[in-house]
Amino acid sequence: MSTFGESHGEAIGGIVDGCPAGVEWNEKFIQKELDRRKPGTGFSSSPRQEPDHFEVLSGIYEGKTTGQPIAFLIRNIDQRPQDYEQAEQMIRPGHADFAWKQRYGIFDPRGGGRASARETAARVAAGATAKLFLKKYGVHINAYVLAIGPIQMTEKNWHPVEDIEADPLRCPHKETSSKMQDYLQQLNDEGDTAGGIIRCFVRNCPAGIGNPVFDKLQAALAYAMMSIPAAKGFEYGEGFSAASMKGSQHNDTPEFKNGSIHFVTHHAGGILGGISTGDDIVFNVAFKPVSSIDKPQLTVTYEGKPAIYQPGGRHDITVVPRAVPVVEAMAALVIADQLIEWFALGNYLPENHSD
Repeated sequence: MSTFGESHGEAIGGIVDGCPAGVEWNEKFIQKELDRRKPGTGFSSSPRQEPDHFEVLSGIYEGKTTGQPIAFLIRNIDQRPQDYEQAEQMIRPGHADFAWKQRYGIFDPRGGGRASARETAARVAAGATAKLFLKKYGVHINAYVLAIGPIQMTEKNWHPVEDIEADPLRCPHKETSSKMQDYLQQLNDEGDTAGGIIRCFVRNCPAGIGNPVFDKLQAALAYAMMSIPAAKGFEYGEGFSAASMKGSQHNDTPEFKNGSIHFVTHHAGGILGGISTGDDIVFNVAFKPVSSIDKPQLTVTYEGKPAIYQPGGRHDITVVPRAVPVVEAMAALVIADQLIEWFALGNYLPENHSD
């Protein structure tokens, strides 16, 4: 996948290369995935409303992928570049402006330019294409909000997809979600923002995908997740909690059940030695608080003079619920790549024709 475009440019878009020919194309599904990423109508979401209409330019013929590059376009409609005039002279705390300007000597500050989370719409469209491919083989990817700020679910196991999408914050535990909403309302009153954690499951992935040593499956997933704007951490299985566990606690016990080997516990997160075990692959991604806060902040101009930056523009109080389909999309792209490589080694996986 490659993407192009800026937050307040004419459009964003991307190219997906290497998608096998013959995958059934479902534009309604891709649009639905894009709609999941759009802001909600609650107080915690950005008031910027983009239709995110998906236009396919190449790579599809008679309802199927052709094996050629799939190019697509998503036009920007709801633009207000005048909100970012201050950023031409001042360094915005927490934003990419300063670092990017050191590298390129120029930066488009309108909504964060290419560093904006607006770019993730292209990722979701590309990831939806990978999901269509994975669906052929019964591989499904779903994520939910595990934590926002200090409020975290104590239950970390799988929940039905219906419970996730029915919740305004995509947190499947109603009591926890209610506490999260109260916390976000408090931050809204204070003019502040929050980060959080997304938990993702890859289900029905065959054992044996991934590579040893430097190209481990968890390394590929970490690489993809850490490329998402605002992502600050990645862990799979027990992650950092494994450091405080004993070996006798962390080792997963195998069992033979329903004709195959599985593991009774899930501390390894479905990956051993960089290769999938056939159990659910489970990982968490941590996101920082939104950098644009509704409070004046001390800064300096690019000439080094003291200044006060008062953010303008439109932004979310937290990006975490909207990042759920982004995490799923990046995971789908990684798993699709790894599965295609696994097929190239002579492995076989029957197609799944059920929903």
